[in-house]
Amino acid sequence: MNPGGKTLILIGLAACTAGAQINLFSHVVVIFQENRTPDNLFQGLCSAPFGSADSCSPNPTASQYNIQTRNWLDKTSSTGVTQPGTVKLANKYDLSHAHSAFVKQCNQDPLTGACRMDGGAGVACTGTCLSKPQYRYVDNSAGIVNPYLQLATQYGWANYMFQTNQGPSFPAHQFIFGGTSAPTAADDAAGIYASENMSGASSVAGCTAPVGTTVELIDPSGENQKVYPCFEHSTMADLFAGPVTWRYYTPSAGSIWTAPNAIQHICQSTGPGGECAGTDWTNNVDLKPADVLTDIGNCALRSVSWVIPTGANSDHAHVNDGGGPSWVSAIVNAIGNSSTCDGNRGYWDDTAIVIAWDDWGGWYDHVQPTFLAQPEGDYQYGFRVPMVFVSAYTPAGYINNERHDFGSILRFIEHNFGIKEGALNFADARATNELAGFYDIGKAPRKFVTVDAPKSATFFLQDKRKATDPDDDGDDR
Repeated sequence: MNPGGKTLILIGLAACTAGAQINLFSHVVVIFQENRTPDNLFQGLCSAPFGSADSCSPNPTASQYNIQTRNWLDKTSSTGVTQPGTVKLANKYDLSHAHSAFVKQCNQDPLTGACRMDGGAGVACTGTCLSKPQYRYVDNSAGIVNPYLQLATQYGWANYMFQTNQGPSFPAHQFIFGGTSAPTAADDAAGIYASENMSGASSVAGCTAPVGTTVELIDPSGENQKVYPCFEHSTMADLFAGPVTWRYYTPSAGSIWTAPNAIQHICQSTGPGGECAGTDWTNNVDLKPADVLTDIGNCALRSVSWVIPTGANSDHAHVNDGGGPSWVSAIVNAIGNSSTCDGNRGYWDDTAIVIAWDDWGGWYDHVQPTFLAQPEGDYQYGFRVPMVFVSAYTPAGYINNERHDFGSILRFIEHNFGIKEGALNFADARATNELAGFYDIGKAPRKFVTVDAPKSATFFLQDKRKATDPDDDGDDR
């Protein structure tokens, strides 16, 4: 179902006139993990067995990873820098990643307008916080993030992937699904965006949130409005026509990580405090993330899939149990090793997998974001997040040095399925590329090599623990 019934007419025409925009992949899988930066999670790219000190540089050549391992900027230090310490992936504290935390960590220079990237010491921390808690990188001495490092070095790594929004999970997930966190298309054009997570009656998000639930908006004058978190505008799913299908895997119906619940024509809420009852919702939103593994095994993978993890597998500080690298690897391995689907060819030769993290999580990163022009520039772009592109047509060890954001992923999906690029006129239109550098469909497909991980798909399919949301409280302040 589409607002006003206009979108599919536009896309039907675009599909006929796209010319060089041909179908490249039958399936695109977007795996959306939680709350990390490249400097925090991917320091292992700079040491054996996946690399060396020469593999990384804060000023990289075309073949180096843009990871900084020392001399992180710290305005509270007498030297202006600090040396990072280690932290477990399943650590016991959480850093604020609200928009206010972005402002502090950016520490914008009033003369140049650029982030100084030295303000992390002012960011709030909850739980059992270590000293200088944001100035830390994941301890990989036991190889816990090796599956991520194997994927990054065997496929495509983005040196300059930025979250589109300058804030936490609710707006980030709106951007990856619909290209904007604005309540309406008119608000997007005016630079008015949902900028935070829920506040008020509960942490339940979207069109089924209880009465009294609100989300803060940011506009060119600042964060000075609050609205009920039920929006109405087109999303990427509304652009799909004909044989192009979609599914959104997520742990629960009402969370801030379940983007379709905040889109009224998809949710079709029974009312505040109720439930989503729309046909698009019931046909396409799956409230058990491990079902993506079942669907792959049953040859039922949709054309486009968004995959949201449970809390244990999310990489989100304070709630994950270290399962994230195995969770992501299980999905990649299931696709790579499938052999009976799509006319007995298997999924590997016709599927692209994009692995990205939804926001920076309060962790340090040394790369300055580029701000858009007004009015979008008051909330776009945010800090750098990791992104890995996996396909049979991606060279091993490929490093991409273009600047990307979540809109680039949407633009790639549009390009792949013959939809006019930028058709939503949101972040997809503002993006400058469609990830074309990450694959060459003209080359012979590479043979898949299974990713080594402690836990296999069987573990996740048989996991009887209650599926929790990617964070335990829905409040990233």
